Order: sequence, then structure tokens, then C-alpha cells
Amino acid sequence: MSAATTRSRTPDRLCAEAVDLARAAAEEAAAPGVVGEHSGLVSEGDRVVTHFFECKELGYRGWRWAVTVARASRAKVVTLDEAVLLPGSDALLAPEWVPWSERLRPGDLGPGDLLPTEAEDPRLEPGYSGEDQPPADSAVSQELAELAEAEDAEVTAGAPANLPTAPSRGSIASVAEELGMRRARVLSRYGLHVAADRWEEAFGAQTPMAQAAPAACVSCGFLVPIGGSLGQAFGLCANEFSPADGRIVALSYGCGGHSEAAVMPKPPQPPAPVIDETRVDAFPLRPAPDSGSVPAVPDEETAELGHS
Repeated sequence: MSAATTRSRTPDRLCAEAVDLARAAAEEAAAPGVVGEHSGLVSEGDRVVTHFFECKELGYRGWRWAVTVARASRAKVVTLDEAVLLPGSDALLAPEWVPWSERLRPGDLGPGDLLPTEAEDPRLEPGYSGEDQPPADSAVSQELAELAEAEDAEVTAGAPANLPTAPSRGSIASVAEELGMRRARVLSRYGLHVAADRWEEAFGAQTPMAQAAPAACVSCGFLVPIGGSLGQAFGLCANEFSPADGRIVALSYGCGGHSEAAVMPKPPQPPAPVIDETRVDAFPLRPAPDSGSVPAVPDEETAELGHS
């Protein structure tokens, strides 16, 4: 171990004694009354010492004021280097900063909000570029490009490269326009995978609902097929009573609203009423005289009893 290294670990006597100078510097940088007791010092090098003072500022638990003083070689005057507020070993620190793009969660986007997409978003890749030639990193191989040129030659006067103007029919631009594919960027393979993983986690075979379902969505009549490569594993639920109504569900997902899980039998229809229109039933307007419980008697017999 060299003598310089030994001297750097031993605090300089004059710098170590400059506690008042360090406190005055800390109080000048801080608000009044927030600089506490002297809590120690550390040697930073030859004739360089840092003094620490407790911080009484609210919300800065465990922080401390660090004031560094120094002395030139063969000088007897200690000068101030810097005064800063530093966290200690048990300091209360703010959480690590996370970019806004990583803090977003599903449902955070509201009406009027704009969500910018990064230029190098791995979920997207270049789509239709407006050019009749595919880009250098296009998925179209050289063999397919030669085949497309040969097919164009069959419906035109020659190959597109030999024509004065590129034919509108059969060109990449016209096909993209006809198919509605004029998009600057489209989903990449990575974008398809992360979307499939997200949908599988929310409405997949491993969810509690699917584990208790009587059958899978692949055999449900409420499943609406979707196109593209994702249509081989996912579909759209159209059952208003299902928890996944209007959501993309895996074909292996299922719920109690399966169309064939419990088919209700059709209730029997009562027979039509039989009406005999050939027979006439007579209904008297007045009841028969002998239909009551009291026998009918002439008026002469009731006159003797004082009845009128």
C-alpha cells in the first residue's frame, strides 16, 4: 500500500475540524431550521473531507446534508467545495421512474386521449408503402415476385418492366387499394403473438370459467369466426348472456351459455278447441217455476196469512 493511499484514508486534521464552515454552507443551501446535528465525516482523498448533517426536512427521512471541504497543499485555509442533500442507507426514496408507455394499462385511454405509437414498435411492421415494388425486407420472395411478373405479362402486352407505363391492373398498388390494405404499418409476427397471449390469458382454456364449462366455444353456435391467421385459434362471442359477449375468445374457451349445453325441449302445444256449430243449445231467459227450493203456491192460499 502506497503512502498516498494511506494519506487519502486518513481525514485531514484541518478539514475535519472545519465543522462550523460546513454547517454554515449547509444552512445557506437549505431552508432555515432543517440542518440537524453533525453525524460524521468521511475522507474523500488527500485534504478532502465530507461532513454529514442530519436533515429535518419533512418528507426526507434518512436524508442528510453532505458538505465537502478541501485544503490546498501546504495551505492552512480550508475552502468549501460543494453542499448537497444525499440519501442515506435508510432514506425514503421515490420509486424508480417508469416511462409512460410502460405505465399504461388497459382501460386507461379515455375519450379525447391520444396514444402515440413508437416508430420502432416491435408489434408493427411496414405495410403498404405506396410503391409498386416490395421493400427490401418484404416477406415476398424472389420466386413469388417472378411469378407475379409472369402473370402480369399474360394479361398485358409484356412484362411490366418492358412497358412504358406500369399497368394499373395487377400491380401492387391496385391490389392493395382493392383489398383495403393501404396502411402504413401492419401487425408484425411479434404483435400477433402478444395479442394471442393476452386473449388466451383473459378468455382461454385455463380460466376458471372454461374449466367449469360443459363444452368449448369451437362447437358453440354463438361463436362468430374471424379471418386471418388468428381465426385458427380465436373467434368472437355473440352471446349476450355470456361474460365474454363481444370479446375475442379462444376456441378452447367455454362458459355455461354454450348453445348446445342444455337444450330446452319445446313445450307441448294444447289441442285446438272443438266447437260444434251444427247444434243449437236453448238458453231460457227466465228460470223454470219448479227450479227453486220453495214450492210454488197460488196467491189465494197466501192471502189468508196477510200477504199481498
